[in-house]
Amino acid sequence: MLLEFIRGNTTAAPVPFVPEITLFQADEPIVLWEKTEAAGVAQPPPFWAFAWAGGQALARHVLDHRDLVAGRSVLDFATGSGLVAVAAAVAGAHPVTANDIDPYSLAAATANAAANHVDVIVLEEDILDADEDRDDDYGVILAGDVFYSREMAARVLPFLRRAAGRGALVLVGDPGRAYLPNSGLIERAAYDIPVPVSLESVPTRHTKVWQLINR
Repeated sequence: MLLEFIRGNTTAAPVPFVPEITLFQADEPIVLWEKTEAAGVAQPPPFWAFAWAGGQALARHVLDHRDLVAGRSVLDFATGSGLVAVAAAVAGAHPVTANDIDPYSLAAATANAAANHVDVIVLEEDILDADEDRDDDYGVILAGDVFYSREMAARVLPFLRRAAGRGALVLVGDPGRAYLPNSGLIERAAYDIPVPVSLESVPTRHTKVWQLINR
């Protein structure tokens, strides 16, 4: 049912800034948003149907610097469409886990992994509420566009800092969201990412890839 909804309301197409990856994407973001709301009570917004700027930047960076992830275990936190997880798998990471709390997101990640002929493990769990050692399994943690609200930032940052503190490489893709931390970040790359005007009100977002350190 979930895969049918995704395939019936999106089109498989190259990602604008990462054209070597195909993604099931919505043609009309607002229309899909309304359809998702109509599908049921408490249905999360369809973040899985769009290639958000932070995710595109991370995917581009990983594919251009494959040594960062090749042969390493990777967690794509708040995976959305699974774009970053797919990019990591294409770049040679193994195993790759796509994590989200939205079952539609994980169905999309599964579909997108299959479309790109890679293997991705999906994990439907709020790992921020899990045991503090839950991040131990991953050598690399990738987080695209996760600092969009005060509440989300307050929950995500301790998890990412803890992972960095025990030695994981933590990379964050961010297009200038208001709640990006103002310390403990090292800039690794910057891109001008094409984005849907209907979602971002502008045609491009200047987006940076940061390495988060435990400071």
